Amino acid sequence: MASKAGDAVEIEVDGLDVRLSSPDRVYFPARGETKRDLLEYYLAVGPGIVNALRERPCMLHRFPTGVTGEKVHQKRVPSGAPPWLETVRVTFPRYRRTADELCVTHLAHVAWAVQMSTVEFHPWNSRRADVELPDEWRIDLDPMPEADWGTVRRVAGVVREVLDELGAVGFPKTSGGNGLHVYVRIPPAHGFGDVRRAALAFAREVERRAPDDVTTTWWRKDRDPAALFVDYNQNARDHTLAAAYSVRGNPEATVSAPITWDELADAEPGDFTIATMPARFARLGDLHADIDARPFDLAPLLEWADRDEAAGAEVPPEPED
Repeated sequence: MASKAGDAVEIEVDGLDVRLSSPDRVYFPARGETKRDLLEYYLAVGPGIVNALRERPCMLHRFPTGVTGEKVHQKRVPSGAPPWLETVRVTFPRYRRTADELCVTHLAHVAWAVQMSTVEFHPWNSRRADVELPDEWRIDLDPMPEADWGTVRRVAGVVREVLDELGAVGFPKTSGGNGLHVYVRIPPAHGFGDVRRAALAFAREVERRAPDDVTTTWWRKDRDPAALFVDYNQNARDHTLAAAYSVRGNPEATVSAPITWDELADAEPGDFTIATMPARFARLGDLHADIDARPFDLAPLLEWADRDEAAGAEVPPEPED
């Protein structure tokens, strides 16, 4: 018998018991998918989502009444969390505050967050061993309102070309919206400022090769509405993107899905949802599973940054926390 929306159930997740309240509450109205469906999705892709979040401070995007209701951005783990939950303390110097953020090391941590109405997981690009030293360079291909998926595909090809020339291995994923993310593992040897400088230098090189499609213009109001912004700011401190395998807060329950470079020619963002991803994951496994084994040294990009700045290119101001 199906539970009522208000009936709580206990679910065992790799040896830990997680309570799920209101399991039959509809979270995604396009197909009537529920809070229970959301949890079952995350359990189905468990190794992938844990790999994407492991040891990283993580902001939670919560939707207590479903994705058409209020959205809550939550950094701090609330009091009363189970004793087996893990956290990492991060500081926010601008506000002279700290926060103990969720630090996933176990699939039950993800399940607990779903119980707390979390739909989206947004991890830092650094880990708790030293949260000030990123180990992930993130390339965010963010289309402006008049740019289409074809533009994203073309620019992704240029991104792959430049990465190949650098000897860097990029791991692409859909954003879950209209864009594409490419992640590159890096040694945790540089602060956020240098990683952002390196990301900007890379973005400028992509812009040089695809000037009709790409912009790196800082101010949104000054960007061509038909262009794609290579958003280097996603490498700034406390700026986060939806993790690989994270569901997105829209009625269709799309997912930020790892894909292969070869799939880009035919893949559409709407192909990847909580309904389609479990079978895909069962078939392909985690396409980002070996990202830690493919680190890239940022030194060549920092040399590009020095070159650009010596030629007069400005370093845009840091975005605010």
